[in-house]
Amino acid sequence: MTLPALFTLVVLVAAIAAMIRDLLPPAGAVLGALVLLLLFGVVTPAEALSGFSNPAPITVAALYVVARAVERTGALQPLVRSMLGEGPSSRTGLARLLVPTAGASAFLNNTPIVAMLTPQVSDWAYRQGHPPSWFLMPLSFAAILGGTITLVGTSTNIVVSGLMVASGMEPLGMFELSVVGLPLAVAGLVVIVVLAPLVLPDRRGVRREFEDETREFVFGMEVEVGGPLDGSTVEDGGLRHLNGVFLAEIHRDGEALAPARPDTTLRGGDRLIFVGQVDQVVDLQKLRGLRSTEHAHALDLTRPGHTFYEVVVSDSSPLAGSTLKELGFRGRYQGAVLAIHRAGERIHAKLGGVRIRHGDTLLILTDDGFGDRWRHRSDFLLVSHLGGSPPVGTRMAFFTAAVTAGMVGVVAVGLMPMLNASLLAAVLMTAGGALTAAEARSAVDLDVIILIAAAFGLGEALRSSGLADLLAGGIVASSQTLGPLGILLGVAVVTMILTELITNNAASVLIFPIAISTAAAAGLDPRPFAVIVAFSASAAFLSPVGYQTNTMVYGPGGYRFLDYLRLGVPLTFVLLAVLAILVPRFWGF
Repeated sequence: MTLPALFTLVVLVAAIAAMIRDLLPPAGAVLGALVLLLLFGVVTPAEALSGFSNPAPITVAALYVVARAVERTGALQPLVRSMLGEGPSSRTGLARLLVPTAGASAFLNNTPIVAMLTPQVSDWAYRQGHPPSWFLMPLSFAAILGGTITLVGTSTNIVVSGLMVASGMEPLGMFELSVVGLPLAVAGLVVIVVLAPLVLPDRRGVRREFEDETREFVFGMEVEVGGPLDGSTVEDGGLRHLNGVFLAEIHRDGEALAPARPDTTLRGGDRLIFVGQVDQVVDLQKLRGLRSTEHAHALDLTRPGHTFYEVVVSDSSPLAGSTLKELGFRGRYQGAVLAIHRAGERIHAKLGGVRIRHGDTLLILTDDGFGDRWRHRSDFLLVSHLGGSPPVGTRMAFFTAAVTAGMVGVVAVGLMPMLNASLLAAVLMTAGGALTAAEARSAVDLDVIILIAAAFGLGEALRSSGLADLLAGGIVASSQTLGPLGILLGVAVVTMILTELITNNAASVLIFPIAISTAAAAGLDPRPFAVIVAFSASAAFLSPVGYQTNTMVYGPGGYRFLDYLRLGVPLTFVLLAVLAILVPRFWGF
């Protein structure tokens, strides 16, 4: 192994380890690795920046704008209303939900689809008497499967198509993947509908668990008239930094002041609602001017005067790795965290001192404007309003649907390349009033765009350093006794493992040069190897961290990490079998 190849391997392993252990967000880890390789001369500036001139990142950015316009205008609401009917059984309900979800995901980014459907599916499941855990993981899996059907179904397909162009191959056609993607999606949906009710556990999400256990954690105190707290603010009265509990809201004259703010002036007779563990209320017992109320209290999720949101923390959020106290959560987000849900369990501790992790679900007491402020920011993967009515379609819904269909159509018949069509659609969405310019800018996930562009440079380092050829030789040597199909499946398995450890886009870019080198070493056509990377990088069904939509439903479904294996393992084996049969048939060696 040459010195450049060895150095590239060390940097690559360090970047992957940083992503696996959540030391850095994927974009930061990949970009940092690329900068190191550039500084040490493994790649030239032109190679390092090759991803920023490739059509793939810009195309993905444009499609984010299109998807946001569809979400904002409610263009999918007629589909949502039709799928969430009154099913007589859990399997009927699953079928009604999953088939349209996969169909929509074939043409739209799956993240906004899952974000829009998760709260509605949760409420619908409760009304049907079924646990949301039977439906939310299948919802994510169906969106992933639908994304494999067309070129625009997932950003991974677009990234692989861009890599193919950079390698001198023809790009993927709009429906080139459909000959395998459609049977793959059908087989996957059948597996999900049959197995999900049998293997998925009955789990409670953070909202239902909080509702069920609220009396154990919510209690009231009353401000004594004329006492030391009468006329003081929450901050001055010492109610901001309590041990084991926090002040959630203040009841005064039949109204709720929520969340309780530091500068709120207390009055005699105010009823203060605290959240925490009753047996740890040491600080409250020492405070003069408060007395216990005689009856139990509960926070009503439907009472006017305050609003509850359920949010899922993203990997790029400033919350990840910090505590609520360190961030000054109440001041920053204008809300109070009432519960934290992690790995299927509610955390029973002083919430201000809990170090937040990627994928944690928070139940927040806040005002009505919280959703508008944070729904489309990188702080949260999912922002779900509790107890509210689903969004309704706007007069722009037909316009956005028509523009989206037109984008797909002109690419399908060859009138425009994907880059041109997606940019035109994004411009039309903004010029036509479906989105403001600010909303269009916020729709683009810059972390994903930087990750894709930087990963192209990292892929160039694998190629130019010779590391891709070395790894390809290992794959060929270990699987050549099984023939070309065995080598192809070896690439698929490696890609699936890597996408579970990091992200689908990063995995596709890192594996692509290795896959092409593997094909060259075995004397085979590289196109089926490029295609297998596209499919395998999207086959993230074994963990909540391999794909963004899996993380989004992790907390709301009340899942534990190993729950994903219950459904993901049989689904992955079925998909590998379908790929083994169909990919060589349509893209010969």
